Formats: sequence, structure tokens, C-alpha cells
Amino acid sequence: QVQLVESGGGLVQAGGSLRLSCAASGRTFSRYAMAWFRQAPGKEREFVATISWSGDSTEYANSVKGRFTISRDNAKNTVALQMNSLKPEDTAVYYCAAAKFYYSGSHSRYDYDYWGQGTQVTVSS
Repeated sequence: QVQLVESGGGLVQAGGSLRLSCAASGRTFSRYAMAWFRQAPGKEREFVATISWSGDSTEYANSVKGRFTISRDNAKNTVALQMNSLKPEDTAVYYCAAAKFYYSGSHSRYDYDYWGQGTQVTVSS
């Protein structure tokens, strides 16, 4: 069992930066691949970024590639999402998720076993 709690969301102007953090409970955190998804009002939940158990492998959605960076600290049971050059279209609730396997290529929300409650990110133009 893994419990996830996100923090770091807020209101920022376009071009600004935010850093989201996800704190995980449980001694097996390092065995899970982690990911960030987001969901805008009226839209499906979409993949943003994922990182493997060791942190050696990462993947990003094309819409955030080059602007967002996912990282993890297994000693602290945390995963972070550094978001730079934010755009109004990045506005969404951001969710942290954990999976027993690292998925490469396609990223469905249904592949992930545990979810946080989400944190709101609002980017003003």
C-alpha cells in the first residue's frame, strides 16, 4: 500500500515556474515507478511525466518536454515535478501516481495503482 500526498500547486503568471512535490508513505516506495498526470476542467486526465524506480529513465508528454523535469529521492520517499516556462494551457489539477511497473511509450491512467488527491495549478495569461 502506498499513500501519496501532493503539494506545491498555486497561481502563477505565464512564463513563471512552480515545483510540485509528492510525498509517499510506505517502505516500498523505491520499488514503484512514479508519474505525474493532470486534468483540466472538462478534459480527460492526461499523462505528463514518468520516472523509473531508480530514476535512470524518464519520459515526458510532448506538450511539456523541455519545460518540465521529473525527479525522485528514494531516501526521502518523494517525487518532484519542476515546471518552467508555464503556459495558460498547463492549468489543471496535477496528480501524483505510482505503478509497480515502469511504462514506456504509452501511458494510461489505468496502469497506475495509487493516486494522490491532486494539487491545483493555475497559470494566468
